[in-house]
Amino acid sequence: MTTGSPWFRPSGQPGAEPIPEEHGPRPPYEQQGPYPYPYPSEPSYETAYGDQAPYAYETPAAAPAPAPAYEPAPEPYEPAPAYEPAPEPYEPVQEPYGAGETRELPQVTQEAPRPVEPLPGPGRAARRRAAAKQGRGKSRRATAPAPASGGDQGTGAPARPLSRVEARRAAREAKAAKDSVGVVVGELFITLGVVMLLFVAYQLWWTNVLAGQETDQAKERIEDTWAKGESKPDVFAPGEGFAIMYIPKLDVVVPVAEGISKPKVLDKGMVGHYGEGKLKTAMPSDKQGNFAVAGHRNTHGEPFRYINRLKPGDPIVVETQDAYYTYEMASILPQTPPSNIAVIDPIPKGSGFTEPGRYITLTTCTPEFTSTYRMIVWGKLVEERPRSKGKPSALVG
Repeated sequence: MTTGSPWFRPSGQPGAEPIPEEHGPRPPYEQQGPYPYPYPSEPSYETAYGDQAPYAYETPAAAPAPAPAYEPAPEPYEPAPAYEPAPEPYEPVQEPYGAGETRELPQVTQEAPRPVEPLPGPGRAARRRAAAKQGRGKSRRATAPAPASGGDQGTGAPARPLSRVEARRAAREAKAAKDSVGVVVGELFITLGVVMLLFVAYQLWWTNVLAGQETDQAKERIEDTWAKGESKPDVFAPGEGFAIMYIPKLDVVVPVAEGISKPKVLDKGMVGHYGEGKLKTAMPSDKQGNFAVAGHRNTHGEPFRYINRLKPGDPIVVETQDAYYTYEMASILPQTPPSNIAVIDPIPKGSGFTEPGRYITLTTCTPEFTSTYRMIVWGKLVEERPRSKGKPSALVG
């Protein structure tokens, strides 16, 4: 290689490229003079270089061989066993039927169905039902579904036991039926209770309201009749009012009507006079006898509810068209059977009276809210005062 060539290096090793001298910094630009004409001819290639030998080509030094890489020791190769399919049973190839050849079909024997073994035990719901009520097993068998085909019927085979799911379904259906019955019974009891409450409210409250309206109207009719000055009849019709009773201690003011009919007299809140048949008693204006009356102790105005609080000497006043009749309470019989009608005799038995006189008898039911027995209160006339003279002292004070 030519020494000092800028294009070749002395060896194949990398390194910085030498810069030739002619490639150094250029001198400053100098103005050159004009070139002579004609231009000088340039020397030929042979003249310039002469007989120099051509450049010899030097092969670059080879790079050192790399170190061999690590190779693991080879393991012995064991091939995997080849897949062998399971042998299939040999089935001989059926020969086609020959001309005119027939063969019999194979006989197939039908095995009898094996009985289904019952489960270890019924479901939880069925066990609860069985514990609550004996004999649930029969009902479960009764609710078992019918066989699917008709051929199994009439064979005498035992009934198929229920599965766990069927037992639970049967238990749920039985529980739903029982719950529905319970709901209906509960609703009936609730309805009955509501009806009873309404009836009690009607008896204890509403009948008193209606009776109060009836007694006010009856009292006004009696006072209007007296104000017109119409003559009183000898006998009053059943249900006709003819007097007004006052019990100042009990703050009672109630009309008195003829008869003891419940729908016509007592249930309208009035006091009824025993004036019919064997129970006929005297009137207040009679000169001798027992003026006996009856009234409700509870409901329908309950005018005699608190007559048990009367004491001897308490006044009882009866006002008629002509006079005021004042009686004083004498005695009381707390309880006696309804059949004892001797308590309203002209000389009432048990009252303490021993000779004829002008008496009054009040009768009502006892105990309260029942009609098992009768309570009796007796009194004796102490004053007869004409209405023209005004009210008696018992009503004024």
